[in-house]
Amino acid sequence: MPRVILLAARNLTRLWRRSLLTGGLVAIGVVAVLLFVAAAGSFKAMMIGQITDSYLGHLQVHRRGYVAAVETLPLHLNMSARQARTVEEVAGTIPEIVAIAPRVKFGALFSNFNETTNIRINGIDPARELRVAPALPDRFLRGEREGLLERGEILVPELLARGLNVQVGDSVVLIATNRDGSVNGRTLKVRAIIAGVTGPGGRDGYIHIDDARAILRSPEAEVSEFVLRARDLDAIPRAAAALETAFAARAPEGQRPPFEVHPWERLSPFAAIANMIDVMALGIRVLLIAIVLVAVMNVMIMAVYERIREIGTIAAMGTPPGRILGLFLAEGFLLGAVGVAIGIGLAYGAVALLNVFPVTFSFGQQTGLLLRPTLPAEEVLLVGGIVLAVAILAALQPAWKAARLDPILALRHV
Repeated sequence: MPRVILLAARNLTRLWRRSLLTGGLVAIGVVAVLLFVAAAGSFKAMMIGQITDSYLGHLQVHRRGYVAAVETLPLHLNMSARQARTVEEVAGTIPEIVAIAPRVKFGALFSNFNETTNIRINGIDPARELRVAPALPDRFLRGEREGLLERGEILVPELLARGLNVQVGDSVVLIATNRDGSVNGRTLKVRAIIAGVTGPGGRDGYIHIDDARAILRSPEAEVSEFVLRARDLDAIPRAAAALETAFAARAPEGQRPPFEVHPWERLSPFAAIANMIDVMALGIRVLLIAIVLVAVMNVMIMAVYERIREIGTIAAMGTPPGRILGLFLAEGFLLGAVGVAIGIGLAYGAVALLNVFPVTFSFGQQTGLLLRPTLPAEEVLLVGGIVLAVAILAALQPAWKAARLDPILALRHV
């Protein structure tokens, strides 16, 4: 086998310009794919992090039917105190889940005593909220972010603060209707102005969960949703499956569990963008396959055509067809291997430069975000493996043709 590889390398160097152009074309394809995968992966991870770490969380648990009616923030579908304890007990038994936080959500009127508008309120436990949404303080535009908030304080989204000319330290009023139809209000102090998020969370304000229950006059510690944080993004599917299994096991026989588990993808429209990035990456890989297939096959077909008499000579000398087949397959493999090696080296160099001189961009209302691409080893191995496999596949037909040449007819070829 080593002798076949050496002979294949010598044959490629005989027409070094053609081999160099083909290897360069393969290398360009590898660089393009790896750079796209690195940049797209960085953007996707940043996007998911912005969504999950700043407000959505990795997973959410609701009472059955709540998400279907979430636009109205239905108070009658809040979890009871007993159901809330059940959810926390189950979540505590799943190792993939590292944090859980309750929220009480409702719609309210927001007033600065002169003007009034609508607002969506999230009643949170500040310490626990920081564990499931650690990037929430990064959304603070003005105001004290340490500890998020205290009782009697509110975090106001920038959209509403700008529209009603509300400043940090101002007093505002929240007015809400509870499930019994009675109206209650509460005066709060603006702790901070926070950046809105793209999507349904753009008008969400935050108050202490005790204030939320006081405004709604909840007779017990009800919860609208639980937000959970998994160990990492890869652990989310396992955590969701474990939660659903545990809830089903506790449900009465023949009945569905009273809770629904929703990974972040089911709650955010940006999951479609994340899926589109994966589809685009697949399309780029298909394009790479086409480039390698055409380039290597073209070279190998020309090599067979130009060396017909040479093939006839070595066949007449007793070289078996399998050895001739292996020789041309080795040439295709070497073309792919050289292109892969050069392409991977250039891709790592380009990624290093992009991390030294990062590219900034905007996402939604977030500006000045940095693109810091990385090249996972498994992605490099996957692309390299695809290129080598396609290079050998491209050389197979010309190699098969060369191995089946009749030596007598080949020697007569002019």
